[in-house]
Amino acid sequence: MGPFLLGVLGCSLVLSVQAMYSSSDDVIELTPSNFNREVIQSDSLWLVEFYAPWCGHCQSLAPEWKKAATALKGIVKVGAVDADQHKSLGGQYGVRGFPTIKIFGANKNKPEEYQGGRSSQAIVDGAMNSLRSLVKERLSGRSGGSGYSKQQSGGAGEGNKKDVVELTDDNFDKTVLDSDEVWMVEFFAPWCGHCKNLEPEWTAAATAVKEQTKGRVRLGAVDATVHQVISSRYGIRGFPTIKIFRRGEEPEDYQGGRTRGDIIEKAMDLFADNAPAPELVEILSEDVLKKTCDDSQLCIIGVLPHILDTGASGRNGYLEVMKKMAEKYKKKMWGWLWTEAGAQMDLEASLGIGGFGYPAMAAINARKMKFALLRGSFSETGIHEFLRELSVGRGSTATLGGGVMPKIHSVEPWDGKDGELPVEEDYDLSDVDLDDDFVKEEL
Repeated sequence: MGPFLLGVLGCSLVLSVQAMYSSSDDVIELTPSNFNREVIQSDSLWLVEFYAPWCGHCQSLAPEWKKAATALKGIVKVGAVDADQHKSLGGQYGVRGFPTIKIFGANKNKPEEYQGGRSSQAIVDGAMNSLRSLVKERLSGRSGGSGYSKQQSGGAGEGNKKDVVELTDDNFDKTVLDSDEVWMVEFFAPWCGHCKNLEPEWTAAATAVKEQTKGRVRLGAVDATVHQVISSRYGIRGFPTIKIFRRGEEPEDYQGGRTRGDIIEKAMDLFADNAPAPELVEILSEDVLKKTCDDSQLCIIGVLPHILDTGASGRNGYLEVMKKMAEKYKKKMWGWLWTEAGAQMDLEASLGIGGFGYPAMAAINARKMKFALLRGSFSETGIHEFLRELSVGRGSTATLGGGVMPKIHSVEPWDGKDGELPVEEDYDLSDVDLDDDFVKEEL
């Protein structure tokens, strides 16, 4: 399996083929389902790595992480989160790149960033230093065991009750059904024990989801014993019942787990489903290419014919095809870019396009410095087939020219108009004596 293919394989396939950690290791695999129980409610010091299976640095770290986990067994807990699969957990702790290592100490809701070396020895040393600090704090009486039970409502890990929207017979239709946001709504009864257990999880999830989706997914709650019109409309029989509402669609029953991690994970999936397609950006400078390609597992680049060859309508047709495919593949969170033929010759040369075959398309994995070229037609069907092949680990790949990102030239953005031929200046030749012999030869 080539390194580029590992970079573009669907995550579940990567895990089934080549899991980074297994039950035979001393590294504890953490997920939204067990994170709260294992880490947050624990009195132990935890070192947690947030990784992605396609990340080269994570693959290099894995054997060292396993060695450190074995050395620290029974002393410090060592865990790992596949943050590519469980984006909600990574998002909750501000993970922006891989691997990220966090130390969960006295206050589990405010982990520290591990800044030390990546060898097993450095990791063990860092863990022991943190352990020493934790024990000193306990001796001085400044800290209890788990910070979880001592957090006041509204703290970082507990959420803010105001973020759970109180829904009633009067405001339900206007707030939920007429809204462009996606809603997860809990129908509860005040006397119900399961509802009381769910409340802190629902509250914590509501705050995290509101922040991570910028309010595009919201959590609400209906006291079904008071607001019986709404409850009977949706046939609520038991408590708590959780339903998902999208504008213009029939409500869907939530069947997932009841921990904050489970709820956040479902909410993030709903957010991805309803998120706008990534923006299709013209490559105007090095910063544009670098930001888009560094922030994405893959960046898809269209090299479109010169404006004089297509006019505005032809170019807009190609851009429309790319936008439709960005929408179709939006859950992948890939970057989408375009440039005009000849505007970025170094980029074209490094992709082996150079001067022919426009429109062309390439998918670049900037971490691996690998790329794949579209061989089929530049159409929805052709591009879909190209990207589908890549996403399941097939397709021909090559190393980016020189193994480094090419030089990008700063250019003016397209003005949206047809191109114009450069105006040639008229020269007055009336005063110029031409050599008769030269003229005759030319004729």
